[in-house]
Amino acid sequence: MSTLAPPRPSPSPTGLRGPARVVVRQHRLVLWITGGLAVAMALALVATALWSSHVVDAFASGPCPIEGDPGRGCYQAVRDHLDSTLKFSRVFDYAALVLTALPVFVGAFVAGPMIARELETGTFKVSWTQSVPPARWLAAKLAVPAVLLMTGVAVLTAVLAWARSYADTPYPAQWYAPPVFGASGVTPLAHILLALSVGALVGLLVRRTVAATGVAVFSTGAVIVALAAVRPGLWPLRTATWDTETGGIPNDSWVIGSGRITDTGERLSVDICGQPVSEHPACLAGKTVVGSYLDYHPASHFWPLQLVETGILLVLAALALTLAFRLLRHRHG
Repeated sequence: MSTLAPPRPSPSPTGLRGPARVVVRQHRLVLWITGGLAVAMALALVATALWSSHVVDAFASGPCPIEGDPGRGCYQAVRDHLDSTLKFSRVFDYAALVLTALPVFVGAFVAGPMIARELETGTFKVSWTQSVPPARWLAAKLAVPAVLLMTGVAVLTAVLAWARSYADTPYPAQWYAPPVFGASGVTPLAHILLALSVGALVGLLVRRTVAATGVAVFSTGAVIVALAAVRPGLWPLRTATWDTETGGIPNDSWVIGSGRITDTGERLSVDICGQPVSEHPACLAGKTVVGSYLDYHPASHFWPLQLVETGILLVLAALALTLAFRLLRHRHG
């Protein structure tokens, strides 16, 4: 006699089960669109780097030099070449700007369509009545986009870094420029985690789709702007001093402040006592300038600044995530 048993459910094509599978099915259109845009962006960066490198090599093998005086016959050719390479460089700048601003969109989507909309319409009750506790529901809402976004952003930042180095245009990116710094290293990943956490907290607090989206945009954008403003102070500056005749720092340094030094050791900022001296007689009256100074970050400070900023972002993300789960537990048990 055969034993009757209910048929086993067929495995999910994605290999996901439970709340994670539901999240993927709910937002599969957005996931497909986002994945397609990420692939297109990576391909565009690779193509731009390859073509830019070809243009630079082809021009270098020609008769017109870029450095020095190219001669009257080469003026237009050099100008056209520089215009072309500038356009290539701007492609990388735009890509870096997109990666820097991405957390704003992530936070808005999580706060609005993913969390607040379900609370506003009441569809969350369907999941909670199917043996899915609130904490697991929220964890799935955050885990799925976290894995996909972290993977995608890591790949795109790596492709962007490779493309910049491979293209070798006459317009190199400054490592300290906000879009470049924000799209390099590990800070993009930390910003994504913070955006997910803040989005979840805002969605649970506001519970209205449009309002939660706006609050999340403001919150994540404010963090990006604030960290860019305080970034110079996240690691001790180096100071270079010299007499009025000599001095210098590495070309790739991030200059934060400069000015003059008097015989008493007083520092006069260039913003207060700048050039020319004739325009600042009151500032320099009775003072003897014996040298100059520069406060700067050398290129070697890139990783210390990255790691300190990442630590701040991770602490904020952990705080927001903890508050989100506590709020969920307080309201829904």
